[in-house]
Amino acid sequence: AIFRVEGGDCCGWIGVICQNSTGHVNQLHLTSPLSEPDFFAPYVEWEAYYNSMLGGNINPSLLELKHLSSLDLSNNNFSNIHIPKFLGVLGSLTHLNLSQAGFQGAIPQNLGNLSKLQYLDLRGDTMYRWDIKVKSLQWVSGLSSLQYLDLCGADLSKATDWLQVTFKHPSLLELHLSNCGLEDDPSPISVNSTKSLDILDLSLNRFSSVPKSIFSLHGLMSIDISENSLEGPIPDYFGNISFLKVLDLRSNSLNSSIPNSMYSLYHLQFLSLGDNQLQGTISSAIGNFSSVTHLDLSHNDMLEGRLPTSLEYLCKLKEMDLSYNKIEGGISEILQSLSRCRSGSLESLDMADNQLSGHLTDQLGQFKNLSYLSLAQNKISGPIPSSIGELWSLKFFDVSKNQLNGQIPLSIGELSSLKFFDVSENQLNGTFPLCFGQLESLETLDFGYNLLEGVVLEPHFSHLTRLTTLKASYNRLKFEPNSRISDVMPTWFLNLPTLFEYLNLSSNQLTGEISYLNVGDIVDLSSNSFTGPLPRVLSSLRILFLSNNSFSGSLHQLICNPSLTGMITLYIDTNLLNGEIPDCWNHWDVLAYLNLGNNNLTGKIPLTLGQTNPSTLNLRNNRMFGELPPTMQNSTNLIMLDLSENHFNGSVPAWIGDKLSNLVVLSLRSNNFDGVIPKCFNNLSAMATTNKTKNELSMLYFINYPFYLSALLVLKGREDEYGHTLGLVTNLDLSVNSFTGEIPKEIGSLVGLLSLNFSGNHLTGNIPDNIGNMKFLESIDLAMNRLNGEIPPSFSKLNFLNHFNVSYNNLTGQIPTSTQLQSFANLSYVGNHLCGPPLTKNCTTKGIPTDVANNGSSSEGSKVNWLYVSIVLGFVMGFWGVVAPLFFIRSWRHAYYRKLDNVYGKLYVFWATMGM
Repeated sequence: AIFRVEGGDCCGWIGVICQNSTGHVNQLHLTSPLSEPDFFAPYVEWEAYYNSMLGGNINPSLLELKHLSSLDLSNNNFSNIHIPKFLGVLGSLTHLNLSQAGFQGAIPQNLGNLSKLQYLDLRGDTMYRWDIKVKSLQWVSGLSSLQYLDLCGADLSKATDWLQVTFKHPSLLELHLSNCGLEDDPSPISVNSTKSLDILDLSLNRFSSVPKSIFSLHGLMSIDISENSLEGPIPDYFGNISFLKVLDLRSNSLNSSIPNSMYSLYHLQFLSLGDNQLQGTISSAIGNFSSVTHLDLSHNDMLEGRLPTSLEYLCKLKEMDLSYNKIEGGISEILQSLSRCRSGSLESLDMADNQLSGHLTDQLGQFKNLSYLSLAQNKISGPIPSSIGELWSLKFFDVSKNQLNGQIPLSIGELSSLKFFDVSENQLNGTFPLCFGQLESLETLDFGYNLLEGVVLEPHFSHLTRLTTLKASYNRLKFEPNSRISDVMPTWFLNLPTLFEYLNLSSNQLTGEISYLNVGDIVDLSSNSFTGPLPRVLSSLRILFLSNNSFSGSLHQLICNPSLTGMITLYIDTNLLNGEIPDCWNHWDVLAYLNLGNNNLTGKIPLTLGQTNPSTLNLRNNRMFGELPPTMQNSTNLIMLDLSENHFNGSVPAWIGDKLSNLVVLSLRSNNFDGVIPKCFNNLSAMATTNKTKNELSMLYFINYPFYLSALLVLKGREDEYGHTLGLVTNLDLSVNSFTGEIPKEIGSLVGLLSLNFSGNHLTGNIPDNIGNMKFLESIDLAMNRLNGEIPPSFSKLNFLNHFNVSYNNLTGQIPTSTQLQSFANLSYVGNHLCGPPLTKNCTTKGIPTDVANNGSSSEGSKVNWLYVSIVLGFVMGFWGVVAPLFFIRSWRHAYYRKLDNVYGKLYVFWATMGM
């Protein structure tokens, strides 16, 4: 209980401060002694942090401390209790801090009796939940001595008097009302302020315009209205607040140019207009900001043109962020302007994602105090100058996604403070400089997507004890140990004293076996030539990419490891794995993305795999068989299911449509499924939406670790790999199976589909007319079935088609007229009784092909019919001569269907020349 003293001297206790002369307790500082751990800190650190907090009830015995002037209970855990009313009786209080202590409910009105109170901090715990509710701030008027008030995170949405009370307060100097649910007053009242306020924080609220009463506070030195919903131009009135030192308007929707009145704020030290919609060029009047130390105009997108040379007058500038705009010009000219009077003071420069060009020059070496430099995603060319080695304070260096060439300079080894180095996606060449082994502070190293080759990674890398992230993907690298004979993965590299958190060596020329991966979080070794069994991994690993290698053997050791409870992504596709998928997925509770395609796996889908509930499951191109296990209906999170090119059989269960409604990609092609196509596919609601925003297939997001997933899909008549665009794909592919019956008309409700493929089955009946309502279809393939009737007239409304095939059915009648349908080659219609463009067969007035209408009355028609019969008989005999091997030899079957269109094309040309 806080606070009860039964006797004895408490003045020696931690947090208790007494007056020297009287021994009276006048200060209680009982805040939590531990700081909040990092978000990724181990559980034991968080447990210690929470255990250090005070809790329970606050004892009224505090009232016995008659001389108490300062009470600090911040950063504790008084959850589910209200702020005690008796605190309003502690008349000697001058400082009261109850911030982030877990209090809930209303603020006691009798706090307004604390006439001596100068400092009051009631800041809430979180920016997402309002635990403290305030209906009125009238009690603040009684705090006649108050200078500092912080109610951030309290719910003031019903306190309509907040502006009147606070702006008219006679002594208030500092006011913090961030994240209080404040909105525009529909009937704003003019406030005759006392003009005493110096600091005003209204960030994270719901204002759509700046409260005009602010502009009557001419003595303000700091204004923060960031992260609201401010619209329109930046008000000119800010220029009237002449003593302003801090102005933060970032993360709004302001859409004007920077007004000229703002350039008259000669005392301004901090200006942030980032993350808005500002436009136009930056005026040369920016040189008036001679006192500015921090300038942020980032993430506006429409700020364009060249930077004025008047930047040279910003002599106190320490940080400048102009990233994510459309600023042009040569980087050397910009560096020249910035170096004229403050090259020694500039500490951070971020101009990433602009349109800068030219070469980095030796002027770079003049910025001796520069610790952060990002010029990523521009058009900067030429080499990295050797003068970079003179930036002795540099900790962060990012020039990725430019057009830099040449070798990485050896002077990099002089940057003893360097923690982050990213030169990825350039055209750097030569060998990897050994000087990186000297950078003992290095934590992240990324030189992927370049032209580096023959890299020598020798044991001197053991000095990099802080390196946790290494990306070397998409080069031509080989590991070369001291012998420089082998290019296998050396054991010393995997046994470095540092524990890698993120290792990416994908798309190189690495070979050899890997027995153990000493990586704690993310591994990407895809697209190399690694062999042998799958490596053992740490239990903390979350993401593992081993695609496109030659790993062999069983999945058992990896999958059945009970310590792998946090694995989220597992990609081992396109390897030489064999055997059955083990039935021990019970502990894979958070698995979201699984790809085991393109291996030699056999057996059935294990029951426990169906219970993991991933977002994507890819088992394509293996030798698996059997029916779909009923446990898969529990995988309600599935967005992509690819079981194509296997030997699965049986009917497609109705629960696919009923339970897996989130599917946007369903591929069952080239299997042995039979029965009818379920009508309940119309319940696939994700395929029925026309919303084109990206789904989570487009990207696997983690904090600081984005990965783009990919999938091989047969769309538009060919097999393609979909990566960045995968999130926009919607695909239903049941081709090359043994489905019978009619195409259910319910399929027409899947209006969000881009690709529909039912080819190579035994489907009969008419094509449903409502398929023509699926206006986003880009590919439709119904070839090689037994469909009859006409092509529905509604197909003329399919304006986005770029692949269409209804060949080798029993369709009749005229091809509907549209821009799209007449643009396809004859092969899209061959093997039917169709007429009209693009075919050369004319239709009668009844829409029947002329050769069918003549019914063989002419001698020429008779010859054509006999020739047709003989060709069909020959084809049927040849077809059944190979159909048996096709059932048992998968490679024959795949080759057969790939070449089939070409064979039929040649047959059609032959028939046409004979007069058909």
